[in-house]
Amino acid sequence: MAFPLTLIDLAGAVALLLWGVHMVQTGVQRAFGAHLRSFLSHTLRHRGTAFLAGAAVTAVLQSSTATGLMVTGFAAAGLVELVPALAVMLGADVGSTLIVQALSFNLSFLTPVLVLFGVIAFQRGAASRVRDIGRLLIGLGLMLLALHQLLDVVTPYEDAPSLRLMLGTLTTEPVLDLIVGAILAWAAHSSIAVVLLVMSLATKGVLPPIAAFALVLGANIGTSINPVLEGASGDDPANRRVPAGNLIARSTAALAALAALPWIAPPLAEMGSDAGRAVANAHTLFNLALATLLFPLLPLYARLLRRLLPVRANAADPGQPLYLDEGARETPAVALGGAAREALRLADLLEAMLNGLAEGLSHGDRRRIAEARRIEEALDRLNAAIRTYLVGLDPENLTEADRTRVTEILTFATNIEHAGDVVDRNLLVLVGRTLKRGWPLTGVQIANLTSAIERVVGNLRSAASLFVTEDTRAARLLVEEKQAFREMENEATSAHFEAMRSGDLGEASALHLDLLRDIRRVNAHLVAAAAYPVLERNGALLPSRVRQDD
Repeated sequence: MAFPLTLIDLAGAVALLLWGVHMVQTGVQRAFGAHLRSFLSHTLRHRGTAFLAGAAVTAVLQSSTATGLMVTGFAAAGLVELVPALAVMLGADVGSTLIVQALSFNLSFLTPVLVLFGVIAFQRGAASRVRDIGRLLIGLGLMLLALHQLLDVVTPYEDAPSLRLMLGTLTTEPVLDLIVGAILAWAAHSSIAVVLLVMSLATKGVLPPIAAFALVLGANIGTSINPVLEGASGDDPANRRVPAGNLIARSTAALAALAALPWIAPPLAEMGSDAGRAVANAHTLFNLALATLLFPLLPLYARLLRRLLPVRANAADPGQPLYLDEGARETPAVALGGAAREALRLADLLEAMLNGLAEGLSHGDRRRIAEARRIEEALDRLNAAIRTYLVGLDPENLTEADRTRVTEILTFATNIEHAGDVVDRNLLVLVGRTLKRGWPLTGVQIANLTSAIERVVGNLRSAASLFVTEDTRAARLLVEEKQAFREMENEATSAHFEAMRSGDLGEASALHLDLLRDIRRVNAHLVAAAAYPVLERNGALLPSRVRQDD
């Protein structure tokens, strides 16, 4: 029973290591994620500074995957050229080795201190950033504790025949080592955890140098797989150039190193004071060598990637999301930015519907009415994708500011969809039915309705801009538009009753009034989508329009 129990202890220590890595990454992302993303976005003009920025950001985030997701999003949006983006990935690969180098030393004595101060900061911190730093310290303490436990678990069994038999296949098949290392890093979403595990086993002599180095090479491949599968947005192959380029480069270099392993393993094994240090040094040297060889060739490599992954020529489905990166769910700054961009696409679709409605009114074109109704289907599908994406974000990874932004995006998207429903189910249906039966509206009434629709389009553009800028003055101006539409409706109501008093059946004036009321409802949704959240956040929105008696 002793050996099965040891396997459970070993699995528990590995799980603790993975959880520690996760806590460190989420703590850093919550506390400094927005600042790191801003820093990264401002250093992507030249490949030299991009390389250094990628190394620095990854050293802080302890995740080359998170850095890669940020850069992939920038490249897909056209905010950065391909060459600097690839340079960031090279820097990120080097940066991921720094934490491994630090943890290759025996720092277990820091575990109680890190956990103690981490718990104090997490429990007593009033500010969210202090709590996030506490989470980071707890994660570091758990990582050190897990590494110490791994050594304690393996030490009594380092010469056990059963353990030797279990690992015997790994020690004789470097290709299998590489595959296992890649699978472990892919499953754990972290090469750091896998390399640290290999270091612990190598330190106690459970793994020979060649097997340990091959596992490390596999971990370098595995950690670059997830960004390819999850990080690129949309179906355009061009959006996958950065993560695919990183995977191709790492895989090629790892296979070349694996072929040369029988000759380079002996000198690598002698580079450290112990086997664990040798593994950490091999991991660092591999990434440094890859960066040194590929960095001057990045322009040619980028040209090759453009040929392998060209821009898709056919037009995209307007209801298909373009910026909802599944791999960015662990990085709220990136995920919320993509969701906000999709929400702005909803505004574009609604504007297209309103323009179709205006043309159908002014020209009596039933074809434009039908086209506008098809756009509403795309609007519904896109809104559903945004809602599903935001609801799927892990609440543990969201700061208070992130939760507020999620609410704002959902509020904006929901109101835009409701405005689209009013246009589709009321305005377009009513105009289409009237065109089919005969047009009773006068030229003045048509001009009045067309002018109101154009005013709503202008307010829609203001709402989209306000969603980005969050300017209080612009929010007040947008709210004042409600009064203008209220006055339009009052005038139309008076005209309708005047027509009925004069003996007219009032069919035209009733239709005119119904259409104007629905246009006013569309405008009300725009105000609720963008203006009210800004005013409420700044304390400028009253809970009720009803005056309170003294």
